Amino acid sequence: MKLSTDRIIEAGMAVFAEAGYHGLSMRQVAKRLDAHAGSMYYHVPNKSALLQLMADRLAQQAYDAGTAALAALPEGAGWPERVEAQAVSLRRSLLRHPGGAVMFADSPKVLSTGALSLMERLLRTLKDAGIRDEHLGIAGDVVLSHITGYVLQEQGEPPAIEVGPEDVAELHRRFPLTVAAAGGDQEEKFIRSVRLLCAGIGALDESGSAAAARPARSPSGDHG
Repeated sequence: MKLSTDRIIEAGMAVFAEAGYHGLSMRQVAKRLDAHAGSMYYHVPNKSALLQLMADRLAQQAYDAGTAALAALPEGAGWPERVEAQAVSLRRSLLRHPGGAVMFADSPKVLSTGALSLMERLLRTLKDAGIRDEHLGIAGDVVLSHITGYVLQEQGEPPAIEVGPEDVAELHRRFPLTVAAAGGDQEEKFIRSVRLLCAGIGALDESGSAAAARPARSPSGDHG
């Protein structure tokens, strides 16, 4: 088949899924395509450019999924529901690609316009909700970092150790709360975690607004 930018991106994502960032090279991508590395440079000049294209492909798919999720919300949905829709669609998009969370975590470093668009929309959602500028950037970072970290754990390799029934029983005995918290449906836990973040962001902003609205107290002994 004729080489194209799309085919190179797809092959690059496959190599990345198997070998990670350090295992990704133009030579390995060319090998997967059964092509000469030199012939790819007409379409993609180097590894950095390939990483940017890969990150953009992933982020654009996530952005489009988020657009559809937002459009499906009922009229009058509040900002927490809009944040949740974006978070859930992003998680699902990352899970569709092995190594997707690692690629997305590095996307700002390669100036992925798709990833920046995701952040811009999230920040716009929070700003339109009335979240103050002093909390805005941190709130956006917390939400995206949480999504990325959550999927990183889901996509991580299981530990290469054998755990017997006695070990499991001992873990339950020593760490009952931690073991109990580790169970359950992952999507349901993720949604609840995003709602918890939204509640915290809203409460922080409300407490700051309330403090700013309080009248200044006169110094002790000042009777005017």
